[in-house]
Amino acid sequence: MISVIIPTYNRAEFIEQAIASVLDQTLTSGALCGDIIVDDDGSTDATPEIVQQISKNNHIPIRYLYQENKGASAARNLGIIAAQHDMLCFLDSDDRWVPHKLEMQLHAMQRQPQYLISHTREIWYRHGMQVNQKKKHAPPHGEIFQRALRMCVVGMSTVMMQREIFHRYGLFNENMPCCEDYDLWLRVSREEDFLLVDEALTLKDGGRPDQLSALHRLGMDRWRIYSLCLLLEKTSLKAEQYDQVVAELERKCRIYGKGCIKHGRPEEGEYYLTLPKQQNMQGATFVPDGKGDIFL
Repeated sequence: MISVIIPTYNRAEFIEQAIASVLDQTLTSGALCGDIIVDDDGSTDATPEIVQQISKNNHIPIRYLYQENKGASAARNLGIIAAQHDMLCFLDSDDRWVPHKLEMQLHAMQRQPQYLISHTREIWYRHGMQVNQKKKHAPPHGEIFQRALRMCVVGMSTVMMQREIFHRYGLFNENMPCCEDYDLWLRVSREEDFLLVDEALTLKDGGRPDQLSALHRLGMDRWRIYSLCLLLEKTSLKAEQYDQVVAELERKCRIYGKGCIKHGRPEEGEYYLTLPKQQNMQGATFVPDGKGDIFL
């Protein structure tokens, strides 16, 4: 049995089709989806009414959980804690699944039980038009840690995982307004291999100004840098992994720092150019605060 977790915030326009894509999953081997949890992160639109209407007559229980706006990480964590089953899937409220997604992915994990987490390929849409993905966006299989350092290589709406993952590596970091998935995949992939179900089973819509990738576009690199600093201080890394993290931290800080200087923010730029050395010397956690970035 699977618990499907759908975090949402003011997505009344899309939430119905997201839930419908779960309700339409093929169930030829039994009721794969045990429950659907909609975690509302403080919506002020018609999301509650839409979810209530959908939940009246369907074959899968839908639970609606509401919290004051705290961000995507807190919404996902709310669903993880409330989920009734040990196999968890996540679906962003503006994404959809093809009908056989859960069945195919679950069977793949049952055939290879050594994997605690799997993901799939995606089909991307922008303004209703399908977008061709670049080679660098191809999802990896197996040991993905080095690939995951560069960029987020696991789509949030593609994953299926055992709850045990969160017991071992912790929940989503609620201090992060974006890149929380990048942060989690790094913590997990330093120890776990990822199973790639090599089919495009997730449909992802993009290009809208309300998405986190757009809202935090200018600050996303800063939060990835924050995640790398946490990784160096808070987690146990193999020698090779440590060197890889340091190299990627230096690369990201160099790119972001030079970008700041180019765009007329020399103090911020110099700060990031020297950040890797400061982090290593102080053994402190770097925290982007949106004003003057600090160490704790």
